[in-house]
Amino acid sequence: MVLRTLIIFLVVISYFTSIAQTTFIPLWAKEGWLLDRMEIKAGTHNNLNLSVVKPYMRKAYVETADSIRHLLLNGNNLYALTKVDQYNLDRFQANNSEYSRYDTTSMPGWKSRKDFLGFLWPTKGNMIEVNTKDFYLSINPAINQQQSIETDFDDRVFVNSKGVILRGLVAGKIGFHLYATDNQEQGPIQYRQFVDSNRAVPGAGFNKNFKEGTGRDYFDARGSVSWNVTNYVNMQFGFDQHFIGAGYRSLFLGNFAPPHLFLKFNTRIKKFNYTNIFSELYPPNLTGGDRLNPKQYSATHHLSFNATPWLNIGAFETVVFDELSTFRVQYLQPVIFLNTLLRDKESNTSSLLGFDFKANMLKHVQLYGQVLTQGFNGTEKPEGNESWASRFGFQGGVKYVDAFGLKNLDLQAEYNQVRPFMYSGSENQGSWTNYRQSMAHPLGANFREVIGILRYQPINKLYIFARFNYMQQGRDSARFNFGSNPRVDNASVAEGGRRLRDAPYPMFSGTGFKGANTAITISYELKENLFVDLNNLYRLYKADRGGVETNSNVITIGLRWNMFRRDYDY
Repeated sequence: MVLRTLIIFLVVISYFTSIAQTTFIPLWAKEGWLLDRMEIKAGTHNNLNLSVVKPYMRKAYVETADSIRHLLLNGNNLYALTKVDQYNLDRFQANNSEYSRYDTTSMPGWKSRKDFLGFLWPTKGNMIEVNTKDFYLSINPAINQQQSIETDFDDRVFVNSKGVILRGLVAGKIGFHLYATDNQEQGPIQYRQFVDSNRAVPGAGFNKNFKEGTGRDYFDARGSVSWNVTNYVNMQFGFDQHFIGAGYRSLFLGNFAPPHLFLKFNTRIKKFNYTNIFSELYPPNLTGGDRLNPKQYSATHHLSFNATPWLNIGAFETVVFDELSTFRVQYLQPVIFLNTLLRDKESNTSSLLGFDFKANMLKHVQLYGQVLTQGFNGTEKPEGNESWASRFGFQGGVKYVDAFGLKNLDLQAEYNQVRPFMYSGSENQGSWTNYRQSMAHPLGANFREVIGILRYQPINKLYIFARFNYMQQGRDSARFNFGSNPRVDNASVAEGGRRLRDAPYPMFSGTGFKGANTAITISYELKENLFVDLNNLYRLYKADRGGVETNSNVITIGLRWNMFRRDYDY
């Protein structure tokens, strides 16, 4: 109630002082790859180098694209964009034309040849579009159909998603977006294992059985309103996901868990970007049936700045707490690290602290990384590197664009490692989870992971994506908690919990397993934002005890329109 009352107050007050604002580019949008490439090729572009918190603010990056377009039109290819880059830049501007200085008059190629009644397909990217002085609205279908064949599994493997996606501007002051789909899904073996063990669908909230089979039926709804209080401060209230970091994964805040209710402030001043996210989450101990579920809350801060023209460094903090389903007012203060110092050490509260960096070099390479630890309280002092309370994780990665001189071939390598009990809380509260799913890395904790990625766009409409994951993890046994699953509380056996001891807890303690997950996807864009996909996924899983080994090969063909492709990269 406190959080929602504050939101209403801020909306009313700030509306009268708001100026031109922004909507946000979805996490899964194809433009993300283009912005990555432009940032690395530019090397020292102040605005692009601040791109750590996602979703990206649409207005800021369209204006950046416009400035690059202006250079190109004047014969200056400052950032060495390839012809495919320039095609992607053109499509990015055309699909976000409400923020561009260009329009269908100056860029006639943006206009659809099937314009009907002035608002049906006026541009190639939007089915319905209304663009007037004081109002903008685009509406498009959201469709994803995936049909698969999996070895040693006789039932259907499929994804059936259909819905709508829209965004708009009102009087140049209020921006809004909505994404809503109805989904039926029966995924491959890792999906089914996750659903069975966590009683949750990856990335989704409430779900139910689909017909008589083992598939799940769920609704995915995301949306927000946003407005600018000043030239520097944007406010957004909604229900969605977030991502903090430059990697394929994030150890801070990732997009694996379901969307959640949030209030976000983003302040961007010259070389600084400061983000505050106040969230309402579902704790692990969800009840069944038609009963009101308890809530837990988080206050997340991330500060990044361009220390040099090519180096961005940042600091991260989140505090997770519960207080009888009420947001505690003290955590609304916006100063990073202060919540960790002031938190009530006797309550069900946990804190995460981290630092990150990314460095662009030689117009082709980006190095990035994250380091994370838990904020300690008086009852959780680590005693030695293998103490259960010695909780930290780190990430290191590199991106290489136009690799080995081959245009539009991009390579990425990443390493992630997290010690046991990293994201867990006490008494099933204070864990960095939402709806029984990790808010950071999909594997939770007590793991290491090596990722290799290839992206290649040889021609305008053809996309090739290949990924390799190697995973090693120590998982919980039937009786005891070895710190892999953040939704299991970290209380000791003596306290009525499942943690066996205080130490030692070396990496991969518990029931060990090793696995590999390899996928290659070939996508062709039939028309703007309409893709046909062909995917092959191979997963090998081997447990240390009992010699249990599972091999799975999945071949998928899919058709998607204005939607992301459902991937099973865990």
